[in-house]
Amino acid sequence: MVINKIKEIFVSLTIRNYRIFFIGQGISLIGTWIQRTTMGWFVYRLTGSAFLLGLVSFLSMIPSVFVSPFVGAWADRLNRHRTMIHTQIAFCLQTGILALLVLTRVINKQVWYPILILSFIQGIIDAVDAPIRQNFVMDLVSSRTLLPNAIATNSAMFNGARLIGPAIGGFLIMMFSEGVCFAINAISYIPVIISLCFIKISYPPVPPQKEPTLKKIFSGWKYSWENMPIRFLLSNLAVFTVFGMSFSTLMPIFAKDILHGTSATQGLLMSSMGVGALCGSFFLASRKNIRGMPSRLVYLCLTFSIACILFSLSGSIPLSMFFMVFLGLAGMMTMATTNTLIQSISSLEMRGRVISLYTMASVSMSPLGSLLMGTLSSRIGARFTLIVCGLVLLLWSLNGLRIVPKFLRGVLRMLIISDNTDVYRQRVLAPEISAR
Repeated sequence: MVINKIKEIFVSLTIRNYRIFFIGQGISLIGTWIQRTTMGWFVYRLTGSAFLLGLVSFLSMIPSVFVSPFVGAWADRLNRHRTMIHTQIAFCLQTGILALLVLTRVINKQVWYPILILSFIQGIIDAVDAPIRQNFVMDLVSSRTLLPNAIATNSAMFNGARLIGPAIGGFLIMMFSEGVCFAINAISYIPVIISLCFIKISYPPVPPQKEPTLKKIFSGWKYSWENMPIRFLLSNLAVFTVFGMSFSTLMPIFAKDILHGTSATQGLLMSSMGVGALCGSFFLASRKNIRGMPSRLVYLCLTFSIACILFSLSGSIPLSMFFMVFLGLAGMMTMATTNTLIQSISSLEMRGRVISLYTMASVSMSPLGSLLMGTLSSRIGARFTLIVCGLVLLLWSLNGLRIVPKFLRGVLRMLIISDNTDVYRQRVLAPEISAR
């Protein structure tokens, strides 16, 4: 009975391609979280500037605003498998250069601007990778009914790495140096590159391009705006990203100046967030359909805003870790729920373009949030910055409660139009899942 329940939770892993990707990506993401933890600490240690802390995050994400719409328009024509291999190689090279410059002390307290350049290059690569990656999950599982489970399982992998990576990163900074952490991240891309080479996907021939790229982009924007559920999902995600998820930019300040800790303290805070996020991932993976997701989304934003305000008021490390668990839980479930709903209700011909807008609302809004957090923190302090942002998010979420019934009706209507009502009903697994 227990074994069958576990198999049901991780049903997408029965598919060979997804299982191979899961293993390679899982290793790589640990390195990614080691670097994310290290980068904030490294920049703040070198410069002591909250503004530059936000600027580095801004530069690493702002390219998505300009690049992601084009990638989304081309997503249904690109060989997404080959593109994923190329982006992972590019990430490996970019991180390797960063590690080399830090280890050789070319980057130091006097010469820190190469970090800005490399962060911008990373943002360009990520702007190509993120929309393709979202579409690639569907290629791996080959079934829209398994997509919610695959997204939840992918989130479990991401947040499992978030649980492990920051703790390792904080320890490595204390024992060795930030350069060692960057080098480990560069090496961690090798397993995912190898795993992608073992994946077998056949794409159908692409018909000649008839619609101009800019027209495809604008038609995707028009489709998203005219459909109320997608419009709400994207606007809610944008607000949530700017005033909510961008708070992680200030973690070095909270760890060092408010909680009077070290890099290990920052690692513990981020790992606590990973615990909550991992729990949320398992909950979503255990769901057999998307029933209840629309209304749950608003309550998750409410939970996040309250936890954010309480975290900003905490002066105790254990209490701060406790609130970080709820921030991780609500934050992860909001992102994954939005992703699942968007991919479930969008028509197949528009999915790539809508996903590019999802990327813009999350990745592209993060730099604005990071810059906002860094600028406000340099003027009114990190603690008051989080209180203000938490209150804005709270008011937005309370307003969202009004439109839940209309939102739910719109989701059901779009599921019928896109012929994907199975994801709302009890999931029935195909015998032995032919793609196994």
